[in-house]
Amino acid sequence: MLKGVLTRVFAVAVATLVAGAGAQAQQKTFSIGTGGTGGVYYPLGGAMANVLTKYLPGVQATAEVTGGSVDNLKLIGTGQSEIGFTMADAALDALKGQDKFKSGKVPLQSLLVLYPNRMHVVTVEGTGIDKIADLKGKRISTGSPGSATEVMAFRVMEAGGLDKDKDVKRERLSVAESVNAIKDRKIDAFFWVGGIPTAAVTDLAATPGVTMKLLDHGDLAEKMNAKYGKLYSAGVIKAGAYPGQTKDNQIVDVWNILVTGERMSDDVAYSIVKTLIEKKDELVAVHKEAEAFSLENQVQERSPIPFHPGALKYFQEKGVKG
Repeated sequence: MLKGVLTRVFAVAVATLVAGAGAQAQQKTFSIGTGGTGGVYYPLGGAMANVLTKYLPGVQATAEVTGGSVDNLKLIGTGQSEIGFTMADAALDALKGQDKFKSGKVPLQSLLVLYPNRMHVVTVEGTGIDKIADLKGKRISTGSPGSATEVMAFRVMEAGGLDKDKDVKRERLSVAESVNAIKDRKIDAFFWVGGIPTAAVTDLAATPGVTMKLLDHGDLAEKMNAKYGKLYSAGVIKAGAYPGQTKDNQIVDVWNILVTGERMSDDVAYSIVKTLIEKKDELVAVHKEAEAFSLENQVQERSPIPFHPGALKYFQEKGVKG
């Protein structure tokens, strides 16, 4: 009898282990490539990870700190991340295998058009810098090496008549590092492409004894598009977006998109997009840029990357055309 009981106990234990293994096998894990902790990608990516984990059965999503768009695209290319935030210009470079992706093309599909990224060209009073041309001879940061900030900073400088290698002394710092460096007067200005407000820029603007200045450059969008395609548009960082900002800042915008590689199934892509759109309020509660996660923005004109078939299925169900 004891033998029979032990046999039954063993059988139950094995069944439990097999069931547990099966559950683990069905568990899907998604790594979301974001950016540095001082920007907008990281908090929004964290909010997305929480929403996907909360509402999609069997899904465990995590947000990863990275250098930004370029890093995220390379991580997708190597299969180390399933999803990534990116600026549209860096994504197009990756798809075509050009600029920072000359070593190979990255097959990409767009899941969601997110929000417009605003180019900040930041300095402070006392540097003698009032316009883009004044950056000549100055020490500046053009963004971290794995970021699309660096890609776009080079294009803004080029359109403004500056040689990135000859006309400036260049550092490659994240936005948080750039803010610390400009506070310590180790640099005179920095470039940053991000949402409004960016926490690190807010920190600089709110620093006692510091008067932050944002340089106008919106007139350069047309020249940038003439060379790189219709990726950019003139935009505005409205007065009051940052502490002490008393006038509108004329800038260049570029759209952010959420992308994946070529391995994600249509059903999974559909579920991810549906969840992010329909649970948008929970994302907005973390950062207001998520307000732009709208069906109206899901048009190919705002993403140079083809939409994933699973994403298109959801958009079409909701009557999105284009």
